[in-house]
Amino acid sequence: MRDLVTVFPATRGVVVAANHVSFDLRPGETMGLVGESGCGKSVTCRSLLRLVPEPGEIIGGSVVFEGRDLLQLSTRELRSLRGQQISMIFQDPLASLNPVYPVGDQIGEPLRIHRKMSRRQAREEAVRLLDHVGIPSARRRLDSYPHELSGGMRQRVMIAIAISCRPKILLADEATTALDVTIQDQILSLLLELQRENGMAILLVSHDLGVIAQACDRVTVMYAGYVVEQASTPAVFARPRHPYTLALLK
Repeated sequence: MRDLVTVFPATRGVVVAANHVSFDLRPGETMGLVGESGCGKSVTCRSLLRLVPEPGEIIGGSVVFEGRDLLQLSTRELRSLRGQQISMIFQDPLASLNPVYPVGDQIGEPLRIHRKMSRRQAREEAVRLLDHVGIPSARRRLDSYPHELSGGMRQRVMIAIAISCRPKILLADEATTALDVTIQDQILSLLLELQRENGMAILLVSHDLGVIAQACDRVTVMYAGYVVEQASTPAVFARPRHPYTLALLK
């Protein structure tokens, strides 16, 4: 990502949610994106896949993945890449999952679209994925609706959808924030295990520095839309260079 600028219209002018944001994400690494609520973490994450909610818009910069600028792709090209090459776990699974479809259908959809599976094959793979993310009685849960599952289970369903096509990049936007500490630790461990299996890169968005310290190789710190510090995780925690990073740690 180079010099990304994402704005939202305001009463006077615009609010710049991501202000010339730049970073690199390498294969197989986990990078933490940290900062307080409203600093631009989620907007930066969504901008990567051009999922910025209207009336927000990306007005500058580039996001280059395997030699192609994602900001210049057609809608059709981008649709073939979302979910298959780059996946996202959203902050609120209850708002992200469709309430009128069983979770089995929702896990099966990307499998049928991207991996060209039949409905029966997709259903069997959905059972395997639910089992893989630690949901008990996986086959029975295929026909459950999102509201019938606990918060931890809904988050695991979101992870199952996100990893179903074995993406090269996983964007995890506050993926564990709403969960209790035990479930949070299980889901983090699961993501890192999946990373070791598939070699995917993870961009982990969080304001929980404990989670970042546990899971990340490098850290990017954001404040008011700007990137104020980037370094390895040990360096950020042992020798923070920016006053805002120091204040976060305190």
